[in-house]
Amino acid sequence: MRQIIDLHIHSKYARATSKFFDLAEMVKWSEIKGVDIISCADFTHPAWFAQLEKNLIEDNSSGLYRLKDSNSAVRFIISTEVSCIYRQGDKTRRLHLCILMPNLTSAGKFNQALAARGAKLASDGRPILGMSAKEVLQIMLETDKRAMMIPAHVWTPWFAVFGSKSGFESLEECFEELTPHIKAIETGLSSDPLMNWRLKELDNITLVSNSDAHSGPQIGREANVMDLSEKTYQEIVDIIATKNRTKFLYTIEFYPEEGMYHADGHKDCGFSCLPEASQKLKGLCPKCKKPLTIGVLAQVEKLATLKDNEVDKNQHIPYKSIVPLPSIISDYLGVGRNSQRVQKLFLDIIVSAGNEFKVLLDLSAEELIKIMPAVLADGIIRMRQNKIKLIPGYDGQYGQVEIFSKKERQVARDNQQTKLF
Repeated sequence: MRQIIDLHIHSKYARATSKFFDLAEMVKWSEIKGVDIISCADFTHPAWFAQLEKNLIEDNSSGLYRLKDSNSAVRFIISTEVSCIYRQGDKTRRLHLCILMPNLTSAGKFNQALAARGAKLASDGRPILGMSAKEVLQIMLETDKRAMMIPAHVWTPWFAVFGSKSGFESLEECFEELTPHIKAIETGLSSDPLMNWRLKELDNITLVSNSDAHSGPQIGREANVMDLSEKTYQEIVDIIATKNRTKFLYTIEFYPEEGMYHADGHKDCGFSCLPEASQKLKGLCPKCKKPLTIGVLAQVEKLATLKDNEVDKNQHIPYKSIVPLPSIISDYLGVGRNSQRVQKLFLDIIVSAGNEFKVLLDLSAEELIKIMPAVLADGIIRMRQNKIKLIPGYDGQYGQVEIFSKKERQVARDNQQTKLF
């Protein structure tokens, strides 16, 4: 059974997250998006953990949970993200780590272990821990050996294991003798699997992709697609741990250029460039002479051991790159993705199709044309074929996607005026 899984989101208790982002909202948007299994988010936060215990019911000791008093097919997996800030090797390290637990009981024990070491878990849904990534991994393993740690968005400059600002140059440098317990990493929005495959160190590491959503509409912007037979926590982590290419069908990816840290740049000056240019500039912004934020592409180039054409794609789990449907509609209509026109057309299409992933991944061109304007349907097919223009994001600013021509946008305006679709 194909299941779309998002292992990393946040709750209303996390910084910079929607105040409406509760369990019911997560279920609602998972259904709209077509996500079958979603992270419960932020289980380390005491108030949120109490909500999880009160409102989630486990399915037959499967390690997956459903929302009480709901007939939704969406299931929750117990996971969270923590932030480690510490000194190692005469450098301040800042890492984000995703942690999966087999049930709420083990999650509670993990919380207690962190609190006993002085962690202030109520400070944020993603708590800052004054301990090393290795130490957190050790605590996790002592709590429950079935638990899994996945370093989050591993290339993000500021908070990631390979980040240019505060990370490491290898997993072993970070986790030392506990490195064999790291079976997977999260690629993050600013890199795709091909970029990660260029590191021989990652040949036996499974790449997962998740949304890191801070609101309902962001759920599933990246995700994992697996063929589950048992639909249990253990089956999911076993598939990840063994890099099972039969059961792990593919990941769903942002185009990495869409991510906030793909290219090098300085947001305050509106300047961005590719790694070759930033090297010539000696890493300084040509406008203000302050250091550029070195992005994911440059960091991959620094650590890579293979060129793109040297990668053996057959030994890896495949992936599919998408542009979220609201962004496609936004480009088609020539207005902001949060505008009423975009939201109305998006929801009208969802009502007809069932969910967003059916539109982006499954429906044929003929089926798409029945539920949306023909030009928009053609844009979705072009997106599947990678026939789009991308303007890379940099220094915390999302990249831009262009799919439609000015003429096609004019057709959209004409359709709107005549109330077609």
